[in-house]
Amino acid sequence: MKTTAAPDTLSLILILGALMAFTSLSTDIYLPAMPQMSADLHGNAELTVTGFLIGFAVAQLFWGPVSDRIGRKKPLFAGMVLFAAGSVGCALSDSIGEIVFWRVFQAVGACTAPMLARAVIRDLYGQAQAAQMLSTLTVVMAAAPIIGPLLGGQIIRLTSWHAIFWLLALIGAAMLPALLKLPETHPAAKRRREPLWHAFSHYGELLANKIFMRYVACVALFYTAAYAFIVGSPFVYIDYFGIDAQHYGWLFALNILGVMALSVINRRLVNRFSLDQLLRVATTVAALAGFITALCAYSGFGGIYGIVLPVFVFFATNGIIAACATAAALNGVPHIAGAASALIGSLQYGSGIVSSLLLAAFADGTPQTMALIIAVFAVGSMIAAQLRLRPSASI
Repeated sequence: MKTTAAPDTLSLILILGALMAFTSLSTDIYLPAMPQMSADLHGNAELTVTGFLIGFAVAQLFWGPVSDRIGRKKPLFAGMVLFAAGSVGCALSDSIGEIVFWRVFQAVGACTAPMLARAVIRDLYGQAQAAQMLSTLTVVMAAAPIIGPLLGGQIIRLTSWHAIFWLLALIGAAMLPALLKLPETHPAAKRRREPLWHAFSHYGELLANKIFMRYVACVALFYTAAYAFIVGSPFVYIDYFGIDAQHYGWLFALNILGVMALSVINRRLVNRFSLDQLLRVATTVAALAGFITALCAYSGFGGIYGIVLPVFVFFATNGIIAACATAAALNGVPHIAGAASALIGSLQYGSGIVSSLLLAAFADGTPQTMALIIAVFAVGSMIAAQLRLRPSASI
Protein backbone atom coordinates (compact mmCIF):
# COMPACT_ATOMS: atom_id res chain seq x y z
CA MET A 1 0.00 0.00 0.00
CA LYS A 2 1.07 3.55 -0.53
CA THR A 3 1.88 5.36 2.67
CA THR A 4 1.12 8.80 1.19
CA ALA A 5 -0.70 10.02 -1.90
CA ALA A 6 1.97 9.54 -4.54
CA PRO A 7 2.07 11.86 -7.54
CA ASP A 8 2.99 9.01 -9.88
CA THR A 9 3.90 11.27 -12.78
CA LEU A 10 6.61 11.40 -15.36
CA SER A 11 8.11 14.46 -13.66
CA LEU A 12 8.42 12.60 -10.37
CA ILE A 13 10.19 9.68 -12.07
CA LEU A 14 12.55 12.02 -13.92
CA ILE A 15 13.42 14.04 -10.82
CA LEU A 16 14.00 10.97 -8.65
CA GLY A 17 15.93 9.31 -11.46
CA ALA A 18 18.17 12.37 -11.76
CA LEU A 19 18.76 12.36 -8.01
CA MET A 20 19.59 8.65 -8.03
CA ALA A 21 22.05 9.28 -10.88
CA PHE A 22 24.11 11.88 -9.03
CA THR A 23 26.61 9.42 -7.60
CA SER A 24 27.31 7.81 -10.97
CA LEU A 25 27.44 11.15 -12.76
CA SER A 26 29.86 12.63 -10.24
CA THR A 27 32.45 9.96 -10.95
CA ASP A 28 31.66 8.32 -14.29
CA ILE A 29 31.85 11.52 -16.32
CA TYR A 30 35.57 11.95 -15.61
CA LEU A 31 36.61 8.29 -15.80
CA PRO A 32 38.11 8.74 -19.29
CA ALA A 33 40.15 11.67 -17.96
CA MET A 34 41.71 9.82 -15.01
CA PRO A 35 44.90 8.73 -16.80
CA GLN A 36 45.38 12.30 -18.05
CA MET A 37 44.64 13.73 -14.59
CA SER A 38 47.30 11.45 -13.08
CA ALA A 39 49.82 12.71 -15.63
CA ASP A 40 48.89 16.39 -15.30
CA LEU A 41 48.72 16.47 -11.50
CA HIS A 42 51.60 14.06 -10.89
CA GLY A 43 49.56 11.94 -8.50
CA ASN A 44 47.25 9.00 -8.16
CA ALA A 45 43.86 9.87 -9.67
CA GLU A 46 42.21 6.90 -7.93
CA LEU A 47 42.44 8.95 -4.73
CA THR A 48 39.95 11.47 -6.14
CA VAL A 49 37.39 8.66 -6.14
CA THR A 50 38.46 7.65 -2.64
CA GLY A 51 37.97 11.22 -1.38
CA PHE A 52 34.54 11.45 -2.95
CA LEU A 53 33.42 8.16 -1.44
CA ILE A 54 34.69 9.10 2.02
CA GLY A 55 32.67 12.32 1.98
CA PHE A 56 29.71 10.53 0.45
CA ALA A 57 29.70 7.77 3.07
CA VAL A 58 30.21 9.91 6.16
CA ALA A 59 27.90 12.81 5.27
CA GLN A 60 24.91 10.53 4.70
CA LEU A 61 25.03 9.54 8.34
CA PHE A 62 24.33 13.18 9.19
CA TRP A 63 21.75 13.95 6.51
CA GLY A 64 19.62 10.85 7.18
CA PRO A 65 18.50 11.75 10.72
CA VAL A 66 18.20 15.41 9.69
CA SER A 67 15.73 14.45 6.94
CA ASP A 68 13.70 12.34 9.39
CA ARG A 69 13.39 15.45 11.57
CA ILE A 70 12.92 18.33 9.10
CA GLY A 71 11.69 16.61 5.93
CA ARG A 72 13.29 15.65 2.63
CA LYS A 73 13.27 18.85 0.55
CA LYS A 74 15.40 21.20 2.67
CA PRO A 75 18.37 18.80 2.85
CA LEU A 76 18.07 18.23 -0.91
CA PHE A 77 18.31 21.96 -1.63
CA ALA A 78 21.28 22.34 0.72
CA GLY A 79 22.96 19.34 -0.87
CA MET A 80 22.68 20.72 -4.40
CA VAL A 81 24.25 24.03 -3.34
CA LEU A 82 27.18 22.21 -1.70
CA PHE A 83 27.60 19.95 -4.74
CA ALA A 84 27.79 22.91 -7.11
CA ALA A 85 30.30 24.71 -4.87
CA GLY A 86 32.46 21.59 -4.57
CA SER A 87 32.41 21.12 -8.34
CA VAL A 88 33.71 24.68 -8.81
CA GLY A 89 36.50 23.91 -6.34
CA CYS A 90 37.46 20.79 -8.33
CA ALA A 91 37.52 22.79 -11.56
CA LEU A 92 39.93 25.30 -10.05
CA SER A 93 42.26 22.69 -8.51
CA ASP A 94 45.83 22.28 -9.74
CA SER A 95 47.05 19.41 -7.52
CA ILE A 96 45.80 15.98 -6.46
CA GLY A 97 45.59 17.17 -2.83
CA GLU A 98 43.33 20.09 -3.73
CA ILE A 99 41.02 18.08 -5.93
CA VAL A 100 40.70 15.33 -3.30
CA PHE A 101 39.67 17.97 -0.75
CA TRP A 102 37.04 19.47 -3.05
CA ARG A 103 35.81 16.01 -4.04
CA VAL A 104 35.07 15.38 -0.36
CA PHE A 105 33.21 18.71 -0.20
CA GLN A 106 31.35 17.89 -3.42
CA ALA A 107 30.31 14.52 -2.01
CA VAL A 108 28.87 16.03 1.17
CA GLY A 109 26.25 17.65 -1.05
CA ALA A 110 25.90 14.92 -3.67
CA CYS A 111 25.09 12.23 -1.11
CA THR A 112 21.73 13.83 -0.28
CA ALA A 113 20.42 13.08 -3.78
CA PRO A 114 20.29 9.25 -4.01
CA MET A 115 19.85 8.81 -0.26
CA LEU A 116 16.77 11.02 -0.03
CA ALA A 117 15.40 9.72 -3.34
CA ARG A 118 15.30 6.27 -1.71
CA ALA A 119 13.65 7.72 1.39
CA VAL A 120 11.03 9.47 -0.78
CA ILE A 121 10.24 6.17 -2.47
CA ARG A 122 9.82 4.49 0.92
CA ASP A 123 7.57 7.38 2.03
CA LEU A 124 5.33 6.92 -1.00
CA TYR A 125 5.26 3.21 -1.74
CA GLY A 126 4.87 -0.20 -0.13
CA GLN A 127 7.44 -3.00 -0.44
CA ALA A 128 6.69 -4.53 -3.85
CA GLN A 129 5.87 -1.14 -5.37
CA ALA A 130 9.09 0.29 -3.96
CA ALA A 131 11.12 -2.50 -5.62
CA GLN A 132 9.31 -1.82 -8.89
CA MET A 133 9.90 1.93 -8.60
CA LEU A 134 13.58 1.40 -7.82
CA SER A 135 13.89 -0.79 -10.90
CA THR A 136 12.18 1.89 -12.99
CA LEU A 137 14.52 4.55 -11.63
CA THR A 138 17.51 2.30 -12.34
CA VAL A 139 16.55 2.45 -16.01
CA VAL A 140 16.18 6.25 -15.89
CA MET A 141 19.35 6.85 -13.90
CA ALA A 142 21.31 4.55 -16.24
CA ALA A 143 21.54 7.49 -18.63
CA ALA A 144 24.24 9.01 -16.39
CA PRO A 145 26.83 6.20 -16.58
CA ILE A 146 26.12 5.80 -20.30
CA ILE A 147 26.29 9.47 -21.27
CA GLY A 148 28.85 10.47 -18.62
CA PRO A 149 31.97 8.65 -19.88
CA LEU A 150 31.07 9.37 -23.52
CA LEU A 151 30.63 13.06 -22.78
CA GLY A 152 33.77 13.15 -20.64
CA GLY A 153 35.78 11.55 -23.44
CA GLN A 154 34.65 14.22 -25.89
CA ILE A 155 35.34 17.04 -23.43
CA ILE A 156 38.96 16.02 -22.88
CA ARG A 157 39.37 15.70 -26.66
CA LEU A 158 38.31 19.35 -27.08
CA THR A 159 39.62 20.91 -23.88
CA SER A 160 40.98 19.97 -20.44
CA TRP A 161 39.47 17.86 -17.69
CA HIS A 162 38.75 21.05 -15.71
CA ALA A 163 35.76 21.65 -18.00
CA ILE A 164 34.16 18.43 -16.77
CA PHE A 165 33.84 19.85 -13.27
CA TRP A 166 32.50 23.17 -14.56
CA LEU A 167 29.78 21.15 -16.26
CA LEU A 168 28.99 19.33 -12.99
CA ALA A 169 28.65 22.72 -11.25
CA LEU A 170 26.08 23.80 -13.86
CA ILE A 171 24.16 20.54 -13.46
CA GLY A 172 23.99 21.01 -9.69
CA ALA A 173 22.67 24.55 -10.13
CA ALA A 174 20.12 23.37 -12.71
CA MET A 175 18.67 20.85 -10.23
CA LEU A 176 17.57 23.58 -7.82
CA PRO A 177 14.49 24.71 -9.79
CA ALA A 178 13.65 21.08 -10.58
CA LEU A 179 13.47 20.30 -6.85
CA LEU A 180 10.67 22.84 -6.48
CA LYS A 181 8.40 20.33 -8.24
CA LEU A 182 9.22 17.53 -5.82
CA PRO A 183 6.56 17.06 -3.13
CA GLU A 184 7.48 16.97 0.56
CA THR A 185 6.79 13.29 1.26
CA HIS A 186 7.64 13.36 4.96
CA PRO A 187 4.96 15.60 6.55
CA ALA A 188 5.39 17.22 9.94
CA ALA A 189 3.01 14.75 11.61
CA LYS A 190 5.36 11.84 10.79
CA ARG A 191 8.66 13.50 11.64
CA ARG A 192 10.84 12.48 14.54
CA ARG A 193 10.43 14.72 17.58
CA GLU A 194 13.44 13.80 19.68
CA PRO A 195 16.57 16.02 19.76
CA LEU A 196 18.78 15.61 16.73
CA TRP A 197 21.64 14.10 18.72
CA HIS A 198 19.30 11.37 19.92
CA ALA A 199 18.30 10.56 16.35
CA PHE A 200 21.81 9.29 15.67
CA SER A 201 21.16 6.47 18.15
CA HIS A 202 18.99 4.91 15.42
CA TYR A 203 22.18 3.78 13.74
CA GLY A 204 22.86 1.53 16.71
CA GLU A 205 19.37 0.07 16.35
CA LEU A 206 19.95 -0.55 12.65
CA LEU A 207 23.40 -2.07 13.11
CA ALA A 208 21.96 -4.48 15.67
CA ASN A 209 19.16 -5.51 13.29
CA LYS A 210 20.56 -8.69 11.71
CA ILE A 211 17.89 -8.90 9.02
CA PHE A 212 18.45 -5.30 7.94
CA MET A 213 22.24 -5.69 7.97
CA ARG A 214 22.08 -8.88 5.94
CA TYR A 215 20.57 -6.97 3.02
CA VAL A 216 22.95 -4.05 3.50
CA ALA A 217 25.93 -6.41 3.47
CA CYS A 218 24.65 -8.04 0.29
CA VAL A 219 24.50 -4.77 -1.65
CA ALA A 220 27.62 -3.24 -0.04
CA LEU A 221 29.81 -6.22 -0.92
CA PHE A 222 28.45 -6.19 -4.47
CA TYR A 223 29.27 -2.50 -4.80
CA THR A 224 32.79 -3.09 -3.50
CA ALA A 225 33.25 -5.38 -6.49
CA ALA A 226 31.49 -2.96 -8.84
CA TYR A 227 33.69 -0.03 -7.80
CA ALA A 228 36.78 -2.12 -8.49
CA PHE A 229 35.70 -2.07 -12.13
CA ILE A 230 34.54 1.57 -12.12
CA VAL A 231 37.86 2.82 -10.72
CA GLY A 232 40.15 0.28 -12.38
CA SER A 233 38.66 0.02 -15.86
CA PRO A 234 40.00 3.35 -17.26
CA PHE A 235 43.56 2.18 -16.65
CA VAL A 236 42.86 -1.41 -17.76
CA TYR A 237 41.07 -0.43 -20.98
CA ILE A 238 42.97 2.74 -21.90
CA ASP A 239 46.51 2.03 -20.65
CA TYR A 240 46.70 -1.78 -20.75
CA PHE A 241 44.55 -2.65 -23.77
CA GLY A 242 45.18 0.63 -25.62
CA ILE A 243 41.56 1.71 -26.06
CA ASP A 244 41.24 5.39 -27.03
CA ALA A 245 39.88 7.53 -24.20
CA GLN A 246 37.10 8.77 -26.49
CA HIS A 247 35.90 5.20 -27.03
CA TYR A 248 36.24 4.00 -23.45
CA GLY A 249 32.72 5.25 -22.76
CA TRP A 250 31.22 2.76 -25.22
CA LEU A 251 32.70 -0.19 -23.35
CA PHE A 252 31.52 1.27 -20.06
CA ALA A 253 28.04 1.95 -21.46
CA LEU A 254 27.72 -1.67 -22.54
CA ASN A 255 27.54 -2.71 -18.89
CA ILE A 256 24.85 -0.15 -18.12
CA LEU A 257 22.68 -1.49 -20.94
CA GLY A 258 22.78 -4.84 -19.13
CA VAL A 259 21.71 -3.17 -15.88
CA MET A 260 18.84 -1.43 -17.67
CA ALA A 261 17.62 -4.64 -19.30
CA LEU A 262 17.63 -6.62 -16.07
CA SER A 263 15.96 -3.74 -14.20
CA VAL A 264 13.07 -3.84 -16.67
CA ILE A 265 12.79 -7.62 -16.23
CA ASN A 266 12.99 -7.23 -12.45
CA ARG A 267 9.77 -5.19 -12.43
CA ARG A 268 7.95 -8.36 -13.44
CA LEU A 269 10.02 -10.74 -11.36
CA VAL A 270 9.21 -9.04 -8.05
CA ASN A 271 5.54 -9.95 -8.57
CA ARG A 272 6.35 -13.64 -9.08
CA PHE A 273 9.23 -14.34 -6.69
CA SER A 274 10.27 -13.20 -3.22
CA LEU A 275 13.02 -10.63 -2.95
CA ASP A 276 15.20 -13.20 -1.20
CA GLN A 277 14.84 -15.66 -4.06
CA LEU A 278 15.81 -13.01 -6.58
CA LEU A 279 18.81 -11.94 -4.51
CA ARG A 280 20.11 -15.50 -4.16
CA VAL A 281 19.98 -16.15 -7.89
CA ALA A 282 21.35 -12.74 -8.92
CA THR A 283 24.30 -12.80 -6.50
CA THR A 284 25.18 -16.36 -7.54
CA VAL A 285 25.31 -15.29 -11.19
CA ALA A 286 27.41 -12.25 -10.20
CA ALA A 287 29.85 -14.44 -8.25
CA LEU A 288 30.28 -16.83 -11.20
CA ALA A 289 30.86 -13.91 -13.55
CA GLY A 290 33.43 -12.44 -11.15
CA PHE A 291 35.26 -15.77 -10.96
CA ILE A 292 35.39 -16.02 -14.76
CA THR A 293 36.70 -12.44 -14.96
CA ALA A 294 39.55 -13.29 -12.59
CA LEU A 295 40.30 -16.52 -14.44
CA CYS A 296 40.57 -14.69 -17.76
CA ALA A 297 42.64 -11.87 -16.25
CA TYR A 298 45.23 -14.24 -14.80
CA SER A 299 45.36 -16.60 -17.80
CA GLY A 300 45.07 -13.95 -20.52
CA PHE A 301 42.31 -15.99 -22.14
CA GLY A 302 40.15 -13.98 -24.53
CA GLY A 303 42.20 -10.79 -24.28
CA ILE A 304 40.01 -7.77 -23.75
CA TYR A 305 36.89 -9.85 -24.47
CA GLY A 306 37.80 -12.08 -21.51
CA ILE A 307 37.23 -9.01 -19.34
CA VAL A 308 34.41 -7.26 -21.19
CA LEU A 309 31.99 -10.20 -21.47
CA PRO A 310 31.99 -11.58 -17.89
CA VAL A 311 32.02 -8.02 -16.47
CA PHE A 312 28.91 -7.32 -18.56
CA VAL A 313 27.12 -10.26 -16.89
CA PHE A 314 28.38 -9.23 -13.45
CA PHE A 315 27.25 -5.63 -13.86
CA ALA A 316 23.84 -6.57 -15.26
CA THR A 317 22.90 -8.30 -11.99
CA ASN A 318 22.94 -4.87 -10.33
CA GLY A 319 19.51 -4.40 -11.89
CA ILE A 320 18.19 -6.96 -9.42
CA ILE A 321 20.59 -6.80 -6.48
CA ALA A 322 20.46 -3.07 -5.68
CA ALA A 323 16.68 -2.70 -6.05
CA CYS A 324 15.71 -5.87 -4.17
CA ALA A 325 18.23 -5.54 -1.35
CA THR A 326 17.35 -1.88 -0.76
CA ALA A 327 13.58 -2.48 -0.82
CA ALA A 328 13.87 -5.46 1.52
CA ALA A 329 16.09 -3.58 3.97
CA LEU A 330 13.89 -0.48 4.13
CA ASN A 331 10.70 -2.48 4.44
CA GLY A 332 11.57 -3.60 7.96
CA VAL A 333 12.30 -0.13 9.34
CA PRO A 334 9.73 2.33 7.90
CA HIS A 335 9.72 4.42 11.11
CA ILE A 336 13.34 5.49 10.51
CA ALA A 337 13.52 5.28 6.72
CA GLY A 338 15.74 8.37 6.44
CA ALA A 339 18.38 7.01 8.82
CA ALA A 340 18.09 3.55 7.26
CA SER A 341 18.51 4.92 3.75
CA ALA A 342 21.51 6.93 4.94
CA LEU A 343 23.18 3.87 6.45
CA ILE A 344 22.50 1.82 3.32
CA GLY A 345 23.99 4.53 1.12
CA SER A 346 26.93 5.07 3.45
CA LEU A 347 27.94 1.42 3.44
CA GLN A 348 26.93 0.82 -0.19
CA TYR A 349 29.00 3.61 -1.68
CA GLY A 350 31.52 3.74 1.15
CA SER A 351 32.45 0.20 0.21
CA GLY A 352 34.02 1.68 -2.91
CA ILE A 353 36.67 3.19 -0.64
CA VAL A 354 37.98 -0.33 -0.10
CA SER A 355 38.20 -0.95 -3.86
CA SER A 356 39.88 2.35 -4.69
CA LEU A 357 42.46 1.97 -1.91
CA LEU A 358 43.22 -1.63 -2.88
CA LEU A 359 43.68 -0.59 -6.49
CA ALA A 360 45.85 2.39 -5.53
CA ALA A 361 48.05 0.13 -3.41
CA PHE A 362 48.26 -3.05 -5.48
CA ALA A 363 47.42 -2.28 -9.13
CA ASP A 364 50.30 -3.50 -11.30
CA GLY A 365 49.27 -2.24 -14.73
CA THR A 366 47.39 -5.45 -15.57
CA PRO A 367 43.70 -6.38 -15.12
CA GLN A 368 44.58 -8.89 -12.40
CA THR A 369 44.11 -6.79 -9.27
CA MET A 370 40.81 -5.37 -10.51
CA ALA A 371 39.50 -8.81 -11.47
CA LEU A 372 40.54 -10.40 -8.16
CA ILE A 373 38.72 -7.73 -6.16
CA ILE A 374 35.59 -8.24 -8.28
CA ALA A 375 35.68 -12.00 -7.74
CA VAL A 376 36.31 -11.95 -3.98
CA PHE A 377 33.65 -9.41 -3.09
CA ALA A 378 31.06 -10.82 -5.49
CA VAL A 379 31.41 -14.12 -3.66
CA GLY A 380 30.97 -12.26 -0.37
CA SER A 381 27.72 -10.74 -1.65
CA MET A 382 26.50 -14.19 -2.64
CA ILE A 383 27.26 -15.56 0.83
CA ALA A 384 25.31 -12.70 2.46
CA ALA A 385 22.33 -13.39 0.20
CA GLN A 386 22.35 -17.09 1.07
CA LEU A 387 22.20 -16.51 4.84
CA ARG A 388 18.95 -17.49 6.51
CA LEU A 389 18.45 -15.50 9.68
CA ARG A 390 14.81 -16.37 10.35
CA PRO A 391 12.55 -19.40 9.84
CA SER A 392 10.98 -18.00 6.67
CA ALA A 393 13.35 -16.24 4.30
CA SER A 394 10.53 -14.86 2.15
CA ILE A 395 9.97 -11.15 2.37
